[in-house]
Amino acid sequence: MKDILFELREGLLISLRAIRANKIRSILTTLGIIIGVTSVVLMSTAIRGIDNAFQTGVASLGSDNLYVDKWEWFNNDIPWWELRNRKNLDLDDFKKYKELAKLPLAVAPTVWSNQSIKNKEKAVDFVMIQGTNEDYIKTTNLSFSEGRFFNELESNGGRNVVVLGSEISKTLFPQGYALDQEVKIKGRKFKVVGVLEEQGSWVMGNYNPDKQAFIPIQNVFKYFQAQNFRSVTINIRARNSQLVEATKEEAVGLMRRVRGLAYNEENNFSINQQEGLLNTINETVGVIQIAGLFITGLSLFVGAIGIMNIMFVSVKERTKEIGIRKAIGAKRRAILGQFITESAVICLLGGLAGLGIAILLSMVVNQFLPTSVQVDTVILAIVISIITGVLSGFAPAYTAAKMDPVEALRYE
Repeated sequence: MKDILFELREGLLISLRAIRANKIRSILTTLGIIIGVTSVVLMSTAIRGIDNAFQTGVASLGSDNLYVDKWEWFNNDIPWWELRNRKNLDLDDFKKYKELAKLPLAVAPTVWSNQSIKNKEKAVDFVMIQGTNEDYIKTTNLSFSEGRFFNELESNGGRNVVVLGSEISKTLFPQGYALDQEVKIKGRKFKVVGVLEEQGSWVMGNYNPDKQAFIPIQNVFKYFQAQNFRSVTINIRARNSQLVEATKEEAVGLMRRVRGLAYNEENNFSINQQEGLLNTINETVGVIQIAGLFITGLSLFVGAIGIMNIMFVSVKERTKEIGIRKAIGAKRRAILGQFITESAVICLLGGLAGLGIAILLSMVVNQFLPTSVQVDTVILAIVISIITGVLSGFAPAYTAAKMDPVEALRYE
């Protein structure tokens, strides 16, 4: 055991001296690994950040939610023209369902419209304005950085009040203090009663939860569109996760009754769940991961080939040194360990440099896309560097270890 430890220590010292003696070559050799590890870490932090942002955004909607809608959100089995021809859901449908439903914890109608929101010369375009009532807050897990959601009096009275997403608030009120300020939506003044906490700005299609606003539902119909122009979505929250399926079955039965469907008629509405959204998100993240693994794997492969070539050159240059060491009793495993250690040290140094660069770049990327640097990502970068060094250095090291000492001493 002592012999092995001595050989490892001696091999490490020789490797460090060799690296120090060829600084420029060692630096150029590590560039491939630096690029590869930077790609691995940056891709990993971006994927983790995007996934965390997706999960946080979905969680804000509530895990026990159902959505009664004219459209099927995630099922492509129904032709789009059949969905288009369905009769819109309206507020009467919502009111009848709410009167009959016994299982939900809360029920709220929603309808949306894309509008611009302005504060003096500042404006945010393409904002999703969600029209709803005071019970919407009970169907979600939204939290506030300022203020509150509008109350029953404001909702039923159609008051011009608005709750802003965090991105809108930061743009229109960069100094803060949006609460009780006035903004304009399509020329109408609305008083800000609440500002939502940031949800991560995850974007799914055209939906960005930090770029939405909420107003009483009748104001959407009054100012932006006729009541029969866009279908209402009914948000339903089950009392707990065990009652989701029972709540869904009740909703199907009641909505068929509300819509006046005969027993042999198909549903002209859909019950959508978060499972479909999560599946879509996981598929998206999965595609990103596969693409990321391919790109980073290619970068590491190129870096490993570069290190292998340089190690072969190093073995060739030090043939006489190898012969001398073997002539005075160095074993094959000592020579093998020396060159594998040298390759691993070069890769480790490149990996640490790549890790540092990746962390700095992730801070920059985080200004545009969510990133998340985790401890396991750091460990992954170090492990990948060492494994790459061992694998790429094995063939040159084996070549050195099996040299005949007499032939090696003759080499000029």
